[in-house]
Amino acid sequence: MNNHIYRFLNPFHFHTHTHTHTVLRESSVIVSAKATMAATASSWSCSTTVPSNSIIRLSFSPRPLTSSPNSASNFHLFTQKKNKKNIKKVNSAVNAKLAQKTQLQYRKLGESDLNISEITLGTMTFGEQNTEKEAHEILSYAFDQGVNILDTAEMYPVPVKKDTQGRTDLYIGSWLKSQPRDKVILATKVCGYSERATYVRDNAEVLRVDAANIKESVEKSLKRLNTDYIDLLQIHWPDRYVALFGEFFYDPSRWRPSVPFVEQLRALKEVIYEGKVRYIGVSNETSYGVMEFVQSAKDLGLPKIVSIQNSYSLLVRCKFEIDLVEVCHPNNCNVGLLAYSPLAGGSLTGKYLDLDSEVAKKGRLNLFPSYMERYNTSTSREATVKYIEVGKKYGLTPVELALAFVRDRPFVTSSIIGATSVDQLKEDIDAVLSVERPLPSELMDEIESIFKRYKDPSIL
Repeated sequence: MNNHIYRFLNPFHFHTHTHTHTVLRESSVIVSAKATMAATASSWSCSTTVPSNSIIRLSFSPRPLTSSPNSASNFHLFTQKKNKKNIKKVNSAVNAKLAQKTQLQYRKLGESDLNISEITLGTMTFGEQNTEKEAHEILSYAFDQGVNILDTAEMYPVPVKKDTQGRTDLYIGSWLKSQPRDKVILATKVCGYSERATYVRDNAEVLRVDAANIKESVEKSLKRLNTDYIDLLQIHWPDRYVALFGEFFYDPSRWRPSVPFVEQLRALKEVIYEGKVRYIGVSNETSYGVMEFVQSAKDLGLPKIVSIQNSYSLLVRCKFEIDLVEVCHPNNCNVGLLAYSPLAGGSLTGKYLDLDSEVAKKGRLNLFPSYMERYNTSTSREATVKYIEVGKKYGLTPVELALAFVRDRPFVTSSIIGATSVDQLKEDIDAVLSVERPLPSELMDEIESIFKRYKDPSIL
């Protein structure tokens, strides 16, 4: 039996045959263990915990998938003995925090060989709210904690402006000079259709997702990022009209001709063929778009998208859960979700409930009034209060509840978490690692009760 070497291991594919796999980390410490997998009936997500600074050799033996007693609540501890479940059930009604933090987990992204951490570092504040020194400190802290993927975009920082465009990449690029490149999974994004952001190109009246735009975008991104390849290139938003950035309903009157999906994939194939890009993905995409990209790739032997980066949180669920969950399922299109804004632009921290407080005044929603204003001008505030109350009942802070909820969703590969300080990032990472996995079923039931009442409240 051949050995296969991965930087990080996701055991999802190992439930049908016996394999021996080697996980490499930076130390020569060797730990051997027999790994036992548990999967939901839908086969959605399996992950592995990789201890820091260790080499692990794991053997997987054949075992059937086990049906979850409640797949809607996800990842129940159905492999544990009944008496332990009952004890846990009683305790969870009081406190969902763990006595000791768990370790960061790693999951395979779609059909790629990228095994990424369950936290992706978001960087869109670098160059606007963060200096280069602060950006480097945040990056170093994240990767020291086991995060292995960062997300940027050619348009960053946000809010987007001509005089700051690309500065985020420059800060990342200067940090990368002191890092082993193969330890960093670098994800970036090429702009979609835009009549306003034409300044990102040398000569363009409108931005399109075509061969010329993709080529120029990749070349400039590589230069700013101080690297010769991009691990994941995503289309930031579609070339065609779709309801974007807080818009909920599709307006058929706004349909416009767009670059065909096949043409976009052929252009992306070129930068992959040149060795400048490893994998491709989409962002702010719909089920129609994902299906078209996947089917076009299948029919014509073109590169397949491996990821989708969409907004997902306690306050933004419907767009993804209604049909993208089915589309992206591993047994269907197998496209991994990189969930952005798991804290709903910071709203789910509760800091904007009192808009006159000092912490609210320093927040993005006040610094940039038009940014995600939907969370302050809707019933989102009312829903946020309800979620915070439920979290408090189970001993969880607002941040812990919001991030643990997204963490536990079986269709989420990684949560994109941004921070404007190391302290803020530490709180976010600790929140993911310090809360019981999965969230207690009683707590999930209460979350669902709130959801049934408010759905996605930012559209109301």
